[in-house]
Amino acid sequence: MSIIQVLPNEVINLIAAGEVIDSLGSVVKELAENAIDAQATRIYIAIWTESLSIQVSDNGHGMGLWNLEQAATPHATSKIQTKADLWQIQSLGFRGEALHSLAQFSDLQICSRVLAEDAGWQITYDRFGYPQNPPKNIAIALGTIVTARHIFNNHPTRLQGLPSISQQLRKIQLLVSEIAIAHPQITWQATLDQKNWFTIWAGATAQDILVQVVKSLRYEDLVHGSSGLITITMGLPNCISRHRPDWVKVAINGRFIKFPELEHTILSSFSRTLPRHRYPLCVAHLQVAPKEIDWNRHPAKNEVYLHNLQDWQDQVSNLIAQLLKSPEPSVSRAVTQLLRTAETNTNYQASSPKLKVLAQVHNTYILAERDSGLCLIEQHVAHERVLFENLEDRWEIMPLEQALVVKSLGELAVERLRTIGIDIEEFGVDLWVVRSLPRILIESFPKSSDRQEILAELGLQDLSQAKATAACRSAIRNGTNLDLPTMQNLVNKWEKTRNPHTCPHGRPICLSLESTDLARYFRRNWIIGN
Repeated sequence: MSIIQVLPNEVINLIAAGEVIDSLGSVVKELAENAIDAQATRIYIAIWTESLSIQVSDNGHGMGLWNLEQAATPHATSKIQTKADLWQIQSLGFRGEALHSLAQFSDLQICSRVLAEDAGWQITYDRFGYPQNPPKNIAIALGTIVTARHIFNNHPTRLQGLPSISQQLRKIQLLVSEIAIAHPQITWQATLDQKNWFTIWAGATAQDILVQVVKSLRYEDLVHGSSGLITITMGLPNCISRHRPDWVKVAINGRFIKFPELEHTILSSFSRTLPRHRYPLCVAHLQVAPKEIDWNRHPAKNEVYLHNLQDWQDQVSNLIAQLLKSPEPSVSRAVTQLLRTAETNTNYQASSPKLKVLAQVHNTYILAERDSGLCLIEQHVAHERVLFENLEDRWEIMPLEQALVVKSLGELAVERLRTIGIDIEEFGVDLWVVRSLPRILIESFPKSSDRQEILAELGLQDLSQAKATAACRSAIRNGTNLDLPTMQNLVNKWEKTRNPHTCPHGRPICLSLESTDLARYFRRNWIIGN
């Protein structure tokens, strides 16, 4: 007869760790949520598939030495302190298990620096979450860098049971996309085996993010609205439908969750607007008072208990109904259809003969005429494309008349700046002296404060990204009034670029309106002789 006995702490901790860290995706999820709780606006993810290693860097408020020493110990968290705090949770993380679990399944190292200190600290942890060696003082930018190497190497059963790498990477990309939609103010950059993988640029709303992560979407095919504590971004039914309900999603307080009841409410709200066997694209984000929600349902925090469910369902249904009835912004349905037709017909190639500039619209768009119709060109992205290709052809590093002293650059940032040709060397504790910059930045940004900010941004990028950033920073801003000769000069240069259809970040530059489409809209074909 078997004897019931208490499990050793080591086994208990390993079981608990396996519930929190069950895949590479869960590693990214937990670390990204910690970065968001630290109020990061930029999160960088690096993955090495051969060694199963992940690094997540952020520009959040960081951790001081005391917190860093305690960060990976069991049940350690700064998010809650008492039983009562479980009903006042405002953060994404709160259990205090993620870093401790990660320490058990990987070689864990954390570097972090807070604003009040001139330098940061680096700690490597043992399998129990305690520092292996004395903390090391290092030069690092404000924020935190968490590196987990050789994940699951000491747990061969879990390692063998993992899905294929390609499956895990798809899961990570979807996971980051969801988090980005829930937190549109954050820029995400990811590398895979030291190569650029994907980038999601910050935006104002989920609408700005969705068009980046679902490549088939067009911005004008989406509507976005709020009512009370609910925000919904959804596709117009006459423009968007899907074969599966894969983009019917619910987020609560910044976290996407599984909530069949609310998902069914969304599907029911579209039941009379879509063809049979088609599903909507709809993202609903609820802001729920902490006392009305219980996150303590599942270790992954992807399921919740929600009070007053029926009331939330009614609010979601009503908001969707309002958005379905609301007119499309600023233009009629017929004009919108005309614009969609125009975009479909736009080949985004430079026109021949040359475009003739007619006017500027809202200090943002250039209206130009060509033989076959009209073009609407966004001045900032057109100029960005021109500058980027100039930089590609003539990336010129120039010496500074007066050297620039900067601080808070990490070792990786310094190495990247050197890689793109910038002369930079150590000048003291957490201080660096910069003696050269790209010519375009020297000419465009005379202030040292602007140059320091740009250097910090360039330190996060490879050479191609650095050129795109330099071009974007230096391009004519939308909202700038331009005279006709200036606009004509810009359009002439843009027409000569090698890739005139998008800016370096992938945004379209020009919308073409063909004369035939205009004639059809104004029913010119009804008039004899046109």
